[in-house]
Amino acid sequence: MNKTFDCVEMKRKGAKLLQKKLAGLTLEEELKFWAEKTNELKQAQKRSRLNKEEKD
Repeated sequence: MNKTFDCVEMKRKGAKLLQKKLAGLTLEEELKFWAEKTNELKQAQKRSRLNKEEKD
């Protein structure tokens, strides 16, 4: 069987990238980072819901 997608590898790459982004940040900077990313996710979810409603 030939795997075309490795979920564990993807998770590890994402974790490594995130670790690099957060390295050296103060606690306040890290909290700000997560607050911004949470807001971005909420906005994306809202857009997704609106797009789904338009299609229905």
